Amino acid sequence: MKILVTGARGQLGTDLVMRLQEDGYEVVPTDVEEMDITDMAQVREWISREKPDAVMHCAAWTNVDGAEANEEACRRINVTGTENIARVCGEEDIKMLYLSTDYVFRGTGIDFYHVDDEADPVSVYGKTKYEGELAVMKYVKKYFIVRISWVFGLYGKNFIKTMIGLGKKGISPSVVYDQVGSPTYTYDLSILLSKMIATENYGVYHATNEGVCSWFELAEAVFRECGMDDIKVTPVSTEEYGAAASRPLNSRLDKSSLTNAGFDLLPSWEDALRRFIEALGEEEAQN
Repeated sequence: MKILVTGARGQLGTDLVMRLQEDGYEVVPTDVEEMDITDMAQVREWISREKPDAVMHCAAWTNVDGAEANEEACRRINVTGTENIARVCGEEDIKMLYLSTDYVFRGTGIDFYHVDDEADPVSVYGKTKYEGELAVMKYVKKYFIVRISWVFGLYGKNFIKTMIGLGKKGISPSVVYDQVGSPTYTYDLSILLSKMIATENYGVYHATNEGVCSWFELAEAVFRECGMDDIKVTPVSTEEYGAAASRPLNSRLDKSSLTNAGFDLLPSWEDALRRFIEALGEEEAQN
């Protein structure tokens, strides 16, 4: 099976390409240097030439706060780019897997969001990712939409790396306590996505590591796991923190669609955090 991956040098894309190759797929990795997804001519040329059996679309504008001040640029990547890929996949009858986000929901209350709950994003980033979902549903028959949250991995910037960096400098951070969700380790997610793309179990899924926590609780777990007992995390509210973009306070995602389709749930976020920090240490030792 031949798979074209967009955003192949991003945090998820890097892990995904390696996993797909390990699982025996023929992989065509692309990023903006190879294929500008906002240019329909380039998208059509690449997909027509490579003739993949599936496209796994990881490329995205992910700077949530930056999107508020750069809506046009964010929309060009997350909406126009996704629509371009979806149109060609639809025309060529190619499977498409699109990575979406918990930000498509308003994020109120304490209930877990199901895949068919109403989307009501409150940020530019969330709105553009949801419009990307709508484009995939409109143009592609064979689609997987996978909503993820709080992503972390070895090959990019993320919250956990930021916390570790602060801890090494002896800085005790202030972290929001009233946003609750589930971290998603790209290594674990890639294993799931590699299995998913081989099936015909099309539809919308939620995929995160198991369990829920607040950003404050995650930060405390990071320092505890790293043995940085001298670092004390100060809890602050979302309002006190004052980020540019509104964020869902409740990012609990129901994952029953995964189990109903026969897919395994990801390990707990605590287990994923331990393995990630161990892998990070091994990488640093090699360098």
